Amino acid sequence: MKYIGIQTQKRRNNFRSLLLLLLFPCLAVGLTYLFCLLSTYFVFYREPLSEDVGIQAVSNEIFIRIAPYVLGGILLWFLFAYLSNTRIISQATGSRPLERKENKRVYNLVENLCMSQGMNMPKINVINDSSLNAFASGINNRTYAVTLSTGIIQKLNDEELEAVIAHELSHIRNRDVRLLIVSIVFVGIFAMLSQICFRMMFQMFRVPQRRNNKNNGGSVLLLIVLAIIVAAIGYFFSTLMRFAISRKREYLADAGAAEMTKKPHALASALRKISADPDIEAVTREDVAQLFIEHPGKQAKSMLSGLSGLFATHPPIRKRIEVLEQF
Repeated sequence: MKYIGIQTQKRRNNFRSLLLLLLFPCLAVGLTYLFCLLSTYFVFYREPLSEDVGIQAVSNEIFIRIAPYVLGGILLWFLFAYLSNTRIISQATGSRPLERKENKRVYNLVENLCMSQGMNMPKINVINDSSLNAFASGINNRTYAVTLSTGIIQKLNDEELEAVIAHELSHIRNRDVRLLIVSIVFVGIFAMLSQICFRMMFQMFRVPQRRNNKNNGGSVLLLIVLAIIVAAIGYFFSTLMRFAISRKREYLADAGAAEMTKKPHALASALRKISADPDIEAVTREDVAQLFIEHPGKQAKSMLSGLSGLFATHPPIRKRIEVLEQF
């Protein structure tokens, strides 16, 4: 694998973060216009076409009216999720702060690695689960955190645990975590919109429509179906954008850990143990699952999980071990 310097990786991740910030709103605007066009054609525009007023003109007028609300809603949603990402991730993983008095061994390992790299020490969290896994999160020095399961703390020796911590610190140093959180927020927006549309359609089927409102009910149902289609398209393409974030980030973090500890075989040994039992029961969200050093379990699935090879967020752990053994 071609060597990529830390500063180069930082610049690339900064660029990708900016690109995602630009592409997701563009996708939202494009899908909003598509919804306006489809709803005009199938629901609102029932008169014959004329030369003066056409479907596109009507859809343009609808789009101009609702676009500011759509963009404003997405902006508010993004700001809330981005600024509260620490709480959201903690709730999704069941993690809590690890006090120094609870485990001085972990604090010593983290402090020594941070001092050797001139890094600010991140917060340390723990997940009460006997399985072996870990992840890094945060968007700045105030929120950066390394989270470890109780299983990985108890079942790895000092060299292996140090290597895992170094891997997570490399994600922070390379700014992978901020890039991933940006993608998690935007994919979550489209996922939530899809769920809302599905629930609305479900309620439409459950509540019987009056006979005199039959046509109106049919129009509303058609609108909801169109919204589901558009939201599903948005979720699919936003997920593709998320997976466009190179899986090389895991290889680079592995290389960064080997560089920090000078013990690549320790990380290879840790990955073998992790691969035998990475399942964290509290994690059910695929977007959060991608933060972990290894996918935390079968219960964390997305709509595209069946295409595991094409849409995998992590390279095969076997290949990662092979690369580490070549150091």
